[in-house]
Amino acid sequence: MQLSKNGYQLFRWTLVLAALASLIWLGGCKNSQQSAPVQIPEVGIVLVRPQQIVLTTELPGRTSAFRVAEIRPQVNGLIQKRLFTEGSDVRAGQDLYQIDPASFRAVFDNAKAALVRAEAALPALRLRADRFKQALADKAVSQQDFDDADAALKQADADVQYWKATVEIARINLGYARVISPISGRIGRSNVTDGAIVTAYQPVALATIQQLDPIYIDVPQSSTELLRLRRRLEEGLINRKGTKLNKVKLFLADGIPYPLEGNLQFRDVSVDPTTGSVILRMVFPNPNGVLLPGMYVRAVVKEGVNENAVLIPQQAVSRDPKGNPTALIVDAADKVEQRMLKLDRAIGDQWFVIAGLAAGDRLIVEGMQKVRPGAVVKAVPFDGGLKNKPESEKTAQPAQKSK
Repeated sequence: MQLSKNGYQLFRWTLVLAALASLIWLGGCKNSQQSAPVQIPEVGIVLVRPQQIVLTTELPGRTSAFRVAEIRPQVNGLIQKRLFTEGSDVRAGQDLYQIDPASFRAVFDNAKAALVRAEAALPALRLRADRFKQALADKAVSQQDFDDADAALKQADADVQYWKATVEIARINLGYARVISPISGRIGRSNVTDGAIVTAYQPVALATIQQLDPIYIDVPQSSTELLRLRRRLEEGLINRKGTKLNKVKLFLADGIPYPLEGNLQFRDVSVDPTTGSVILRMVFPNPNGVLLPGMYVRAVVKEGVNENAVLIPQQAVSRDPKGNPTALIVDAADKVEQRMLKLDRAIGDQWFVIAGLAAGDRLIVEGMQKVRPGAVVKAVPFDGGLKNKPESEKTAQPAQKSK
C-alpha cells in the first residue's frame, strides 16, 4: 500500500518530533541526576564519659533472730504457775514459771541449821588447841594430846566450810524454782501448763525467747562470685575504700524496700560443700518488729567503687553472629567504626563496659540500622529521637548515670 505525499510528510515529521522529545527527556533526567544532592544519614550519639559508680549485687536470704534462748528448768519439780503472756515481750530477769519451792526451801533451812551447829563448836575447839599449844611449851601435855586437839580444830573448820557450800547449793536450787528470762525479747507459746511435772535440763524447752531488735539477715553467696570479687579487687577494677560500703539495703518479699539500712557484719570463713556458697551475715535494726525470723528477703550488697566506669545505653549494643557484643562509634573523620566490647553487667537500663570504649568516644545510640562500618554519617546529639536542635545544642551528651 503506498502513502500519499501528504501522508508521507506527516509520518516523517512525527518521527522527528518523537526523536526530539526523547532527547529532551533524556537530557532532563541527566540534569536531575547531576543536580540531586547526596543524602548523608544522621545518627544519634552520646559522648562516652567515665564516672564513679558503686557496684552492687542482689542476693536472696532469710532473717534469723539476733538471740535465741530456749527456756529449760534446772531443777525437778511441779509447775505451780506460768507468769507470762504468750507472744508478749519479756525483759531479762523477768519471772516466767514458778516451780514448787517447798522441798528446796526445806533443804536450804536444814543446811543453814547444820552450818550454825558447825560454827558453834568451832570457838571452843580453837581455845582448846591454843591451851594445848601453851601447855606443850611447858611440857604439861604430851605431843599427842596437842596433835589431837589441833586435828579436831581443823576438822571443825572443814565442817564449817562444807556446810557453807551446802547452804550455797541449797540457796541456788531454791532460786532455780523461779524460772527467769535470761534475755529480753519476744516469747512464743508455752509447751507446759500449770501442774506439769518438769525435770532438770529436759530436752523439750518450756518456751523460746527470741530477740528481734536488731535482727540477723543470713545471705548465701556463691564461692564463684566471691572469687570474681577478689579478682576484681586485685586487678584494680573496684576498691573498697570507705566505711559506707558495709551499708546494706533490704527488699521485703513483696518487693517493698525496707526503710532502714543494715550493716554487713562478717563473711563466713568456710564454704558449704552441698551448695558451694558462703554465708554473709548482716545486722538490721528492727524497732517496729516488721522483720520476723524465717522471712524471705533480698539484700543489696555493695561490692566496691569503680572510679572510671563506662556506662552506655543498652540499645547501643548489638551482637555479632557469634553472640559477641559490639557497638558503633563515629570517629574523627565522621566515619562509622565498629568496636568489640567486653561487658560486665547490666545496671538499670545501661551496660557496664570494662573494655572496648574510651573516654570521648562518640557512641551511636540511634540510627545504627541505616549505617555500616566505614560509612560517612552526620552525628547529632541523642535525645530519645533524631530531632532538629538549635546550633547551640549541637553537642553530644554523656550517657545517663545508673540509678
